[in-house]
Amino acid sequence: MQIKLVPGNSAGTVTAYYQWRSEGSGWDEIDFEFLGNLSGQPYTLHTNVYTQGKGDGEQQFYLWFDPTANFHTYSVLWNPQRIIFYVDGTPIREFKNMESIGVPYPKGHPMRIYSSIWNADDWATGGGLVKIDWSQAPFTASYRNFNVSACVWSSTASACATSKSNDNAWLSQVLDLASQRRLVWVQKNFMIYNYCTDTKRFPQGLPPECAVTTH
Repeated sequence: MQIKLVPGNSAGTVTAYYQWRSEGSGWDEIDFEFLGNLSGQPYTLHTNVYTQGKGDGEQQFYLWFDPTANFHTYSVLWNPQRIIFYVDGTPIREFKNMESIGVPYPKGHPMRIYSSIWNADDWATGGGLVKIDWSQAPFTASYRNFNVSACVWSSTASACATSKSNDNAWLSQVLDLASQRRLVWVQKNFMIYNYCTDTKRFPQGLPPECAVTTH
């Protein structure tokens, strides 16, 4: 999806673009959330992955451009092995399937794609210190050029389970060496929060996936 975010003073607003499954117990979710800010301050890009209703896996970034000036492309690769978040084709985060060490991973259920803009001034900007200036309303984000390659879910099964089409190459896609280097560049220079380094939040020990060498 190409998105142009709310310009000017967007503090307290969150523009969300996400995949979500709510059927059954718990829910699965893959999140892009854009936390607004005061004019001239950078947007915060907030990412998270929920499985069976459990998240607590936030990573946050500043962007290397003004996301309110032009449209930029925000993409998710979700296959059985990994979830990769992309900005303009550059990977910013990889969440690998680590069920082998007891980490839940969203698979086996379809998700729908949603977007919203909502009032989150109780937490989004400065931990809730900066409230929405309603004199700046309406707050408008713009969208265009949505594109998706996906497995169609029919009844209780995925169409990709029996398909041998080359159109489904993304089902086994991985990051090549150049993309891995770009990912490291983004995380070194633009990541501002990583749950895997927040020892105060996890006094009983970091989540198990944090001990594995991954991005």
